[in-house]
Amino acid sequence: MAALLLERLGYSPTIYEQAPQLARIGAGINLYPNTTRILWWLGLEKKLRAVGLAPETWLSREWDTGRVYFSQPQLEWEKAYGAPHMILHRGDLQAIMSENLHPNTIQFNKCLAGLDETDGLQRLTFQDGTTADADIVIGADGVNSVVRDILLGPEPPIYTGFVAYRAIFPTKLLGDRGLASDGCKFWSDDRHWAHEDRHMIIYYLTSARDEVYIVTGSPDPNWTGGLLPVEVEMSEIKTCYEGFHDEVQRVIDACPKATKWPLLTRNPLPLWSRGRVVLLGDACHPMKPHMGQGAGMAMEDAAVLARCIAAAGGDYAGAFELYRASRIERVNRVQKLSNINIWLRYPSDPTWCWGYDALTAPLMSASGVVADVRAFKETAMA
Repeated sequence: MAALLLERLGYSPTIYEQAPQLARIGAGINLYPNTTRILWWLGLEKKLRAVGLAPETWLSREWDTGRVYFSQPQLEWEKAYGAPHMILHRGDLQAIMSENLHPNTIQFNKCLAGLDETDGLQRLTFQDGTTADADIVIGADGVNSVVRDILLGPEPPIYTGFVAYRAIFPTKLLGDRGLASDGCKFWSDDRHWAHEDRHMIIYYLTSARDEVYIVTGSPDPNWTGGLLPVEVEMSEIKTCYEGFHDEVQRVIDACPKATKWPLLTRNPLPLWSRGRVVLLGDACHPMKPHMGQGAGMAMEDAAVLARCIAAAGGDYAGAFELYRASRIERVNRVQKLSNINIWLRYPSDPTWCWGYDALTAPLMSASGVVADVRAFKETAMA
């Protein structure tokens, strides 16, 4: 996202990716109006709608009876916020975004080993022995960020005591019934202690509805798997969700295999930047996925950071300070709410979150609101 926006502003960013190529791996992703409006402005609506799904229903349901706590008014909210809620495979989103970058913007097999400022530039050293010089470095390398470790020193993220079971499988394995609805959110019942600490989310992953995705938030106080996902026996998931609604059992029984991911977080960082290096997304404010806003916050970060760079006129330190001041309150709020896992469980007004427009929101200095030189949309279109 940051590269797409910076290219729109006339910069020539380079993405250094440690993987050998982009592949359709990973998990599902929810894109809410605060995120899709940025993607729509970049001209990606048609491609995203062709691949992903804007669900007609999204139900928050009691864990055992299936009683609906809250049926989100999807079409009403799309009209109210001017952009939809989309669900799709992360790999499909990545492919669409990368296709819209300039040729050769992504350099593969580049695993960062070190950063040094020299002669007014930032030098990147990679594990293959090569180097590259840049005006600035944006660390968007996730919760296990190497850039963060270089800035602040090595410190492992905090294991939250919860894991996410994740799986993708063909819808045909469910038989003729498919899913009961376009998106079903099965929450634990707070009245029952044994189940109040876990949930399962189930939804179609493509516009063709030919893939099903399941993801959970599940307690695991004895996790010893480190920082990376591991394979898991389906019997473990079956045991964890014993007693849940028959629809949940049917989906678990149809699922051929799954992985288990530790849910990691960090305490708020003392700084987001130093010199010509700045962090965004999970590299500086990782959170549990219970609001579906981890990627959303990273995309918002990218838009605000691009605006700050454009407005700063080469003063990168000033741009980074403005960026952090403009983002810190919002991402802290989302992180805290994500971690306690109550978002949209019951009838709620999501306007404060989904109504936010990172392309036009006022930029904030440490002392208060500062006027944007020009709206980002005007800057990028000039």
